[in-house]
Amino acid sequence: MTELSTSVRDLPPLEDRSLVTPEMAEAYSRNGHILVRGVATGEEIAAFRPVLRGAALKFNRETRPLEERDVFGRAFLQVMNLWTVDEGARRFTFARRFARVAAELMGVEAVRLYHDQALFKEPGGGPTPFHQDQHYWPLDTDKTITMWMPLVPVTEAVGSMTFVTGSHRLGGLGDLPISDESEETFRAYIVARGLETVTHGAMNPGDATFHSGWTIHGAPGNPTGSVREIMTVIYMAADTRVTEPDNPNRVDDLATWLPGCAPGDLAASPLNPVLW
Repeated sequence: MTELSTSVRDLPPLEDRSLVTPEMAEAYSRNGHILVRGVATGEEIAAFRPVLRGAALKFNRETRPLEERDVFGRAFLQVMNLWTVDEGARRFTFARRFARVAAELMGVEAVRLYHDQALFKEPGGGPTPFHQDQHYWPLDTDKTITMWMPLVPVTEAVGSMTFVTGSHRLGGLGDLPISDESEETFRAYIVARGLETVTHGAMNPGDATFHSGWTIHGAPGNPTGSVREIMTVIYMAADTRVTEPDNPNRVDDLATWLPGCAPGDLAASPLNPVLW
């Protein structure tokens, strides 16, 4: 990474402060998802958005038209671990305020970074099929959580994510990467079990949803002419250990996000610092 520029040096510090009440932690434990308003202020996001958007577009490698991509590719532009290539993104991803929310919602003393990712749903972008994030993660824990924070207003027309309440308690439900098959299988499962789905609705920049790695979730397509710009950070309990990969996606994740780690090791590669 390059030396801090003046603009990055002047970014807000995103200082540590408590935002989670016991009631919020209990609701997250029960439901597997929660909306937390004002995790960052509008002013803070206004300062960070040009940096994060610029880095995401600079390091994006998807250039095909939407119609030439598969279901996953149509869902969003995905650029991961921006913190390793951009100092401004590093300041955002490493924010103790965000990590503290993650730790307190999960009820753990400390959290490590798994990775960050920019998820930009383009105008006309397709829906994100129902899936479980932890299908991809070779982590021997149920203490994982993703912060999903918009950098722009998310209107009802664009839509935030839809969560299947309580599904985090069911564990892994099959070898189902994001695909048409995962959408069809999980929709049938939701109906058969009579599970509740919840969409938290419109969100302002700096609001954030948090969801467990096993929570089934998806999102609608983008019918508007504006990009839905989202920044996510994935956290895990600091004492998490690596599990034996049991699908190709977990094999890839082990090599990419946990370099040098082997099954049974603490999930603590140089890419996984303790953030709070």
